[in-house]
Amino acid sequence: MIVTWSKGPADEAMPQQMLVDTLGRVRRHPWWRARTELALAVLRREGINPPANVMDVGCGWGVNLDALEAAGYAASGLDISRQILEHIDRPARRLIEADLSRELPADPPLSDGLLSLDVIEHIDDDRGAVRRFARLVRHGGVAVVSVPARPDLFSEFDAIQGHRRRYLPEDFRAVFAGSGLQVRAILWWGAWMVPILRRTRHRQPAADGGSRRSYADYLKLPPWPGPWLMKWFYAWEKSRALKGQLETGTSLFAIAVREP
Repeated sequence: MIVTWSKGPADEAMPQQMLVDTLGRVRRHPWWRARTELALAVLRREGINPPANVMDVGCGWGVNLDALEAAGYAASGLDISRQILEHIDRPARRLIEADLSRELPADPPLSDGLLSLDVIEHIDDDRGAVRRFARLVRHGGVAVVSVPARPDLFSEFDAIQGHRRRYLPEDFRAVFAGSGLQVRAILWWGAWMVPILRRTRHRQPAADGGSRRSYADYLKLPPWPGPWLMKWFYAWEKSRALKGQLETGTSLFAIAVREP
């Protein structure tokens, strides 16, 4: 069931048709699966265990929702795109259509945990979005927020997706200032992918705003054993990321607690 809090220009964040067209490919992609596994591991480590309430803000293709539900969480999803919400809707699923650049309801439901994975880089006012995140988390609850890292890696792939920016740890931490969410830790993830993105960063958006490749092109997996190797690298790196042992990466994860 889809509840509407507010409506906004969804295509400005990420083209809705692109979301719909790549639904099947994304749900099978090792990167999305590995990111979800890391996020759920962080929730468990922070004491947010099933059947806790967890809201996935910017739920998109529903990869996180599937994993949360399978693990036994009471999950809900929020997204600006009505089209993608309709594609992932099912009778027992709780979905919310909302524009994070607009104010939330006066008394929104509170969650024990919140995920927002690769969302705020799509929003002009990222600080405003994080302030709204805080209003969705109970006092003492935990928010796990991820963003693409390292501005030097910004490429055509970012532009196609509607990314406004990539972050460094200090920039990312600053986004939480005054939000009501206290950052407990910032973790790097995807260190093994940095050389790969370095090779593609020369691809800049065309002058007319178009692009030389489509989003689906970038999601194509290499031939076997490429997908297996990707899964192995993500699994190998997971424990190091959780321990904060990585010194670089293609993503940053913030773990933040709702202040009393």
